[in-house]
Amino acid sequence: MRRVRYEVNGGPEVLFAEEAPVPEPGPGELLVRSEAVGVTLPVVRRMREGAEPGPLGGEVAGTVVAVGENVTGFAVGDRVTGLCFSHGYAELALIHQAMASRIPDRATAVDAVALVRSGLVARGAYQAGRPRPDDAVLVTAAASAVGTLALQYAKAAEASRVVAAVSSADKAEFVRALGADEVVLYGDESWGDPVDVVIDGVGGELLGPAVRALAAGGRLVAFSSGGGTIDAYELLARGASAIGFQMAAIARGKPEVYARWLDELWELHRNGTLRPRVFAEIPLAEAAHAHEIIESRRNLGKVVLMPQG
Repeated sequence: MRRVRYEVNGGPEVLFAEEAPVPEPGPGELLVRSEAVGVTLPVVRRMREGAEPGPLGGEVAGTVVAVGENVTGFAVGDRVTGLCFSHGYAELALIHQAMASRIPDRATAVDAVALVRSGLVARGAYQAGRPRPDDAVLVTAAASAVGTLALQYAKAAEASRVVAAVSSADKAEFVRALGADEVVLYGDESWGDPVDVVIDGVGGELLGPAVRALAAGGRLVAFSSGGGTIDAYELLARGASAIGFQMAAIARGKPEVYARWLDELWELHRNGTLRPRVFAEIPLAEAAHAHEIIESRRNLGKVVLMPQG
């Protein structure tokens, strides 16, 4: 089978395609013939910053072709999506059953990788901010896969004002079409009137202006892998709070909540409330190009690799 891996860290130029043996599913694992693989910023960052080369994991969607021992609830022929923590950039990938979910008949594999992980993170991060219907909400990385869905969640929840923070002015029309009432740029001196909740998917140096955008008693929810430091005085001056959100903690620690959120997510997709955006569908062998798009912040929505293309 074909897969993509890298030998040394440092940039997208080290990605290359190779032939590899078909993996054997272990206990609790599903072997999936991949039809779509979602490219995520955390994976791109790990490749860039990691001390050691390693497998490129990711969001995988496709059809189960084999199951390991002790698998329950899934069978050969099921269409599933889930996170692969080994070699996800591949024609065949392993997903543990705890991280897998079925794809509804009406949805495609591309729908699944554009919606499921990004939608669950967007929903969970938004909820972690304890929003009220009349709150003003600001979303950073608003043109990203998670950000586009977080904007739509905020509008559906009847936020009084939804502000999209983006890296460049050429993204303004795109995020306004998704429901943003206002658009600000990362480099703007001010992000306008204060907001009650900031959903931050960037981290790093952007944490400073994100905290300063908060109203009294506001909440910053950080879900980014970008790190960064928050000035405690800035929180104190506003009586504000910072909250970290990690989707894996819900998936592993609260499976019943995870399952309920997943059902709600697909229903919101079915009724048109959530409309994931796909920026590009790229052949697997061109994964380096997909990473370059993410790193340069050019994507408007999800970047998807197509293993069978």
